[in-house]
Amino acid sequence: MTQQGRDQLEAELRHLRSTKRREVALRIKRAAELGDRSENSEYEDAKNEQAFVEGRIQELDLLLRNVQVIDEPGRGRSEVVTIGHTVHLIDTTTKEPMVYTIVGPVEASPSEGRISHLSPVGAALLGRAVGDTIRVAVPAGTLELRVSRIT
Repeated sequence: MTQQGRDQLEAELRHLRSTKRREVALRIKRAAELGDRSENSEYEDAKNEQAFVEGRIQELDLLLRNVQVIDEPGRGRSEVVTIGHTVHLIDTTTKEPMVYTIVGPVEASPSEGRISHLSPVGAALLGRAVGDTIRVAVPAGTLELRVSRIT
């Protein structure tokens, strides 16, 4: 995982512990004041949210205790793609440019341009250099991508 990814998870954990827990506890208290809990959907919803929040806190605690942060790629060589690098690509068929940052699975968000090193495209890019072309099978067919820049 990158340091940025770790920082984001730590921020989420702080928010859940400091803010979200209090908000949910207040919702439970207010819903409980409405009377009979057996038919109180607001109370049930708040209790379900509390269970979700507590589960996410436990998940983040475990993840952050066991995570390995990779070295910043900018400090070393950027001649080949590794986790943490941003890769500029050209689709050789459509000539469309693409930019992806290679991250660990927990940080992946394809809509934000962050793909896992375990994804088909991410795995194919690892170890590649500027000028290399990769062919990757994806649900829509086969992509042929050329590495144009690594940062």
